This record gives sequence, C-alpha cells and structure tokens, in this order.
Amino acid sequence: MSETCVPTGVGLKDTGFGYTLSLIGGKYKMIIMYCLSENKVIRHNELKRSIGTISFKTLSVMLKEMEADGLILRQEYPQVPPKVEYSLTQRGLSLLPLLDMMCEWGEKNSPECQENALTKA
Repeated sequence: MSETCVPTGVGLKDTGFGYTLSLIGGKYKMIIMYCLSENKVIRHNELKRSIGTISFKTLSVMLKEMEADGLILRQEYPQVPPKVEYSLTQRGLSLLPLLDMMCEWGEKNSPECQENALTKA
C-alpha cells in the first residue's frame, strides 16, 4: 500500500501546492521576487547585478514567465534609450508572506543555527 500526499488520480501540478511551486520554483524566481520586494521598482541590469550569477538571457526568460503569471509588472517608457522597469503586482506581493515564512524557517533550521543551539545547551 503506497501512501502519498497527493490524492489518488490527481497529479501534483493539479494541486494548490503544485501550482504555487510552478510559479515560484526554480533557481531564480524567489530571488527575483526578493529583489523586487526590497527595491519596489528595478531595471533589468540593476536586477542582474543584484543577483550576480544569472545570465542576461535567463533573467529575461524568468521575467517574461513571471509577467505572464501575473507576478510582476513590466513598465516600458517610450524614450531613447529605452527604459523598462519591473515591480511586483498585487498578486506577486501576496506571495511575500510565504517567502518570509520560508526565510524564517531556514534561519531557525539551518545547520549553523542547529550548531548554535547545541553549543548553548
């Protein structure tokens, strides 16, 4: 008898958990959201510099996916040179408490935190 957390006949992608993961999963999406939450409005190159390890193309793909998912707003200004700014939408902002809880959990459960708890005992 196999036990799963997903009801029989339902794929993970068809659950609320799976849907949420599809929006914020991957190496960079949560980092992008964090940068946008800290800066409110940021340009592509500023975001790339903030992340550091992401390629121009990968960042562009992530931003397009997040815009299509309604998490970020892309504001283009008709000027020379072109100016484009990114910010979180209300939908994107609504995910921040979840990201904050993940950060808190990580801070409390990281190996360093566990070591500190043992040395204080």
